[in-house]
Amino acid sequence: MASSSSFNKIQPPMKGKLITILSIDGGGIRGIIPAKVLEFLESELQKLDGEDARVADYFDVIAGTSTGGLVTAMLTAPDANNRPLYAAKDITPFYIKHGPNIFPNKGTQLQGPKYDGKYLHKIIRENLGQIRLHQSLTNVVIPTFDIRNLQPTIFSTYEIKNSSYMDALLSDICIGTSAAPTYFPAHHFTTIDDSSKSWDFNLIDGCVAANNPSLVAIGEVTKQALENYPDSFPIQPMDYNSLLVISLGTGCAKQEQKYTAEQVAKWGMFGWLIQGNSVPILDVFNQASKDMADYFISIVFQALHSEDNYLRIQDDALTGVTSSMDVATEQNLNDLVNIGQNLLKAQVCRANLQTGNSDPIPNGGTNEDALKKFAKLLSDEQKLRRSNTPQKNN
Repeated sequence: MASSSSFNKIQPPMKGKLITILSIDGGGIRGIIPAKVLEFLESELQKLDGEDARVADYFDVIAGTSTGGLVTAMLTAPDANNRPLYAAKDITPFYIKHGPNIFPNKGTQLQGPKYDGKYLHKIIRENLGQIRLHQSLTNVVIPTFDIRNLQPTIFSTYEIKNSSYMDALLSDICIGTSAAPTYFPAHHFTTIDDSSKSWDFNLIDGCVAANNPSLVAIGEVTKQALENYPDSFPIQPMDYNSLLVISLGTGCAKQEQKYTAEQVAKWGMFGWLIQGNSVPILDVFNQASKDMADYFISIVFQALHSEDNYLRIQDDALTGVTSSMDVATEQNLNDLVNIGQNLLKAQVCRANLQTGNSDPIPNGGTNEDALKKFAKLLSDEQKLRRSNTPQKNN
């Protein structure tokens, strides 16, 4: 189990044979969908290792963007007993309880963001308090975008040792990565580095940079491996056999025809910003970011015959308001819970390199089957690490 006081929580190479990565997409209220998947995964881990098992105990790094960043913080922030603040089963009730207040039912606004964010900020502050990035129970990677510098800002526990100014409050990081343009206001805060220098952050939603943060997480792990264990780390250049990656999507409406070229050709500024419950320009950027990350990882893992080490769970067939980021009616919340539960029963899919679509894997089983297999791999990896850790003499 990772130490909450360690800046570099990745296990030395001789203690195991895998580097384990969990990634959670952005998607607003649709965070309920991966929450149901995580609940199932944690329940399988508990069957293997006892009821105290938590997701954060099994992953070298957990990455999340926007709503995925909030879920990441909930899974990895320590409580008073230095255990995860939330069990996976508690995340869906959190969304159901607070969703209607985070996304109150209101009409479209032409000036200012749709929501003032006050309730969201309040509930994040209350839950995460003064917990800082370095206190997370395993490595964390949360993408944001600095609107002042027009560049991605990646909050990563791997970087704190050399960049102390990145050790921000988890609450500030979560508010920043969730500040979706047109939905919530941008977030400004400052940090102080080891030399007492002040650093400013002017953040908007991390979806602008990496709505699917799995590729960012792999990059952070690889960078850390090369810097700290150049000779003995299990990851060699382009060796993906040592990576075990679970990437969880928040669903999309790819199979529902959204817009046509004829329709879009008539849009001006407001047309790209407002179409019913959607913001088309954000839909385009967010979906492109998700697909490109999945597409690239799928290509590399398949080319290196490591495809069984990568699991992407995503529902591409959302319809109507279920594909919205902010519809938090009782009906839609219940629908999203059902979608998450049904996704577990769906067949495992993999990116088709010819069409770009996700196709079911013949004889690949269901996502439940795959998660059971991955839970066993994760459990075995932890047992191997414990057996290879020298015991301290009394």
